[in-house]
Amino acid sequence: MACLVTLRQEIRTLESLFPKTNNRFQILNASVDEINCRFLSSNGKKYDIHANITETYPGSPPVWFAESEETSVINAVQILSNTTGIENHVVCQVHILVRELCRLHNVPEPPDLDRLLQVKNAPLPPPRSTPVSKSSQDDDGMLDDDDEDEEDNDEEVEDDMHIEMDESDTNKMGEEIDIQYLEKLERLKQNQRQDYLKGAVSGSIQATDRLMKELRDIYKSDSFKKGVYKVDLVCDSLYEWNVHLLTVDPESPLSTDLALLKEREGKNSILLNVTFKETYPFEPPFVRVVYPIISGGYVLIGGAICMELLTKQGWSSAYTVEALIMQIAATLVKGRARIQFGTQKTVSQSTYSLAKAQQSFKSLVQIHEKSGWFTPPKEDG
Repeated sequence: MACLVTLRQEIRTLESLFPKTNNRFQILNASVDEINCRFLSSNGKKYDIHANITETYPGSPPVWFAESEETSVINAVQILSNTTGIENHVVCQVHILVRELCRLHNVPEPPDLDRLLQVKNAPLPPPRSTPVSKSSQDDDGMLDDDDEDEEDNDEEVEDDMHIEMDESDTNKMGEEIDIQYLEKLERLKQNQRQDYLKGAVSGSIQATDRLMKELRDIYKSDSFKKGVYKVDLVCDSLYEWNVHLLTVDPESPLSTDLALLKEREGKNSILLNVTFKETYPFEPPFVRVVYPIISGGYVLIGGAICMELLTKQGWSSAYTVEALIMQIAATLVKGRARIQFGTQKTVSQSTYSLAKAQQSFKSLVQIHEKSGWFTPPKEDG
């Protein structure tokens, strides 16, 4: 990633020019990993927009996504994926974004917007490999000892700043995330770097960075820490998750069944398999129940789940994986899901497969596209 010093300076500039009190554009919060901002239209409507700063920044621009599905906002955000060079920097990205949003909504630009151009046109710090100017060399072309020592000291200071900030960021995150999950996140980042270097990147940069953010947020969440559910990545892939629902409404029959499942079979969770496409978060993941066999709860043949939320027309890029997990748990309870015990379980287990789940979900979507979605509704399963 680009020099953290430069990135932090740009973030401070954005926060100073567009505080939370600005009546047109606001930086809600920002870090070296992500920026969350808000645009306010002439009628006061709020549009929340987010950016994930990738490992390849500023070689590639931040990954932006909006919570709104309005065409004007989506079009403004999409422009940011086509920038190159200096326009990949966050101050330039915000300048382009705000200018485009103001144009599309026919409102005047914030008076401080052009001040970003001063930062945009300022010379960036040179890379360390930049040749030393001839004026700093002796006649024989060698560096003076004093100049060489000064350059070494500058590099050491810069290294110390990087180390200090990296450790500060890690310590701050460590207060919220257990060390085992911090290590997992770091391993995933290292794997991504290696894939980029090898040119063997799977998925898309946009989906990968969004999923990294989602996973990090899950590790911080109260529901995860309290053991409501847990998440395992299949083969360390960000694109396939196994989610274990450990807790549902304690007053529901399904909760009683989970306790009985633990007593009889030593398993205490409902296993969901979640797979993501490279188009995520603009398309929903595919979710199916893997274990145990469930009757009711809007669970279909093969383990697919009947929820409009899981379809393209019912999905929004604003939804998070955790929100989806909690919605599925609520849907199972609302649909009076029960775990099938006894001899039929062995027979029925073979019906829970990815192919059958995909086929039953496809058929379901076709039916509802003709007749509409009535049960379960998108909001409450």
